[in-house]
Amino acid sequence: MSPPFPLSRMLLALACCASPALAFDGDYQTKTPYAPQQDPATYAAPPAGFQPIFTQLVARHGSRGLTGMKGDAALYAMWRQAAAQDALTPLGRELGADILALMRANALLGHGVAGIESPGYGNLTQTGIDEHRQLAARLLARLPTLFAQVGQDAATAPRQLVTIHSGVDRARDSARFFTQSLLEHAPALAPLLTLPPAPAPYPQGRTPAVQPILQADGVNRFLLYAHKLAPRMDLVADRANPYFTTYAASQAYQRYERTKQLHALMDAPAREPAAAAHARHVLERLFTPAFLAQFNGGATSYADTGSYTFTSADGKLTRTITGSGKTVIRSPNAAATKLYELYAIAAGMRHEVPADFSRYMPAEDARYYASVADHEDFYQKGPATTESSGVTWRFALALREDFFNEVDALAAGDLRHAAKLRFTHAEMIIPLASAMGLQQPLPASASYSYDTNPWRGESVSPLAANMQWDVYRNGDAQLIVRLLYNEKETPFQPACDSARIAPGSVFYDYTGLKACYGHAAAQ
Repeated sequence: MSPPFPLSRMLLALACCASPALAFDGDYQTKTPYAPQQDPATYAAPPAGFQPIFTQLVARHGSRGLTGMKGDAALYAMWRQAAAQDALTPLGRELGADILALMRANALLGHGVAGIESPGYGNLTQTGIDEHRQLAARLLARLPTLFAQVGQDAATAPRQLVTIHSGVDRARDSARFFTQSLLEHAPALAPLLTLPPAPAPYPQGRTPAVQPILQADGVNRFLLYAHKLAPRMDLVADRANPYFTTYAASQAYQRYERTKQLHALMDAPAREPAAAAHARHVLERLFTPAFLAQFNGGATSYADTGSYTFTSADGKLTRTITGSGKTVIRSPNAAATKLYELYAIAAGMRHEVPADFSRYMPAEDARYYASVADHEDFYQKGPATTESSGVTWRFALALREDFFNEVDALAAGDLRHAAKLRFTHAEMIIPLASAMGLQQPLPASASYSYDTNPWRGESVSPLAANMQWDVYRNGDAQLIVRLLYNEKETPFQPACDSARIAPGSVFYDYTGLKACYGHAAAQ
């Protein structure tokens, strides 16, 4: 049987980004551009007699721009005031043009790129597009016999490639670029690509006056945007509804995000002396001490006010962006934090923004601000505290169960699906890692620290982060599963060690796997 795409392309896909090292040097936290974390040549071979029968993934969208004109405009307002007061160092004088270039790139992001419907802030960058195209190529290269058979049987025994996403532009576009790459490499798969209808009707009305909101085919907010389910769109009033528990968990999480307890945990680093020291080290390279002293006592602040108009190089798109005034810089620490955010997002915008923001963010300071961001994400999106009882991840249980449900169908002899492809956000990938038992909470008395905890945003959820399950079957209909996390063979939770087909194996017996997670197949 010939592979579904030329061998030369397969080898190229295997070689592409194969190094386990991150593609970019720097401390970018969850804005780290993606690279696979294991050389595919080192993957374990399945046991004798087992053949791949199915694969599934959930992937974060690829590298993107800023989600809105906020911190960039506030920092630019600060720079303009410093320029007016002749309060800039030689390096600081260069900062303004680079911020403006970043703002322009974000305002026009996606213009002229086939597949990007609405250019502007929040879109995928070229790096993000490439991340998903390459991820798809490596998926095909990893399982060539599976996709060859699926393509060969497309006309006589079709098996679907089911694709779903959150409905947000960058997740939808990631799905589009991923599947385009699949079909470019394996055209025989084209008729098998399936976008299932969105769950409906939601919101469930408590009165007849509430009208359902129709979502496009392929959208599933309950699985892939569950961190932010909104009553006006997603209300589930019926306790018997299968999404009621997910909706309730989402509302509990959103209440948790507003609690004083969470903000006390998240704000702890700002109360340490290191915060002021790093802010001074970053900002005094750019602004005069006298200018920075104007922050003392809350005497000054800078907000994302004003309007900016940008025109594309081809003259075909002009956009005017107006700030909301809601993002306000009131302290040196806030200013340095906003500058770190520009440094981090610029790592994935190297095709669009030639400016090197690392010169404004010394390595030791970048590491510090990454540690602060990781501290915040650990408590807000990650495993958090044992006392929080899983409030940060219970809404991701439906996504975890969806993985099991797909394999349940195979176990029952339902082979309609050859693959399930899901596209989402960091706010779902990070909680899923906790729901899978791959990340552990801390007691509230033990604060998260880089010195004592290995949890890192750059490894838990870089841009285009993904989890994949490869499923194999033998002649006795036994199913085994391998988990790849950012394309690295990864153990399931420790409680599942007895489900390994052999000590230390990366392959798990499916019956034992679902038992250790407490999953019960639907009747």
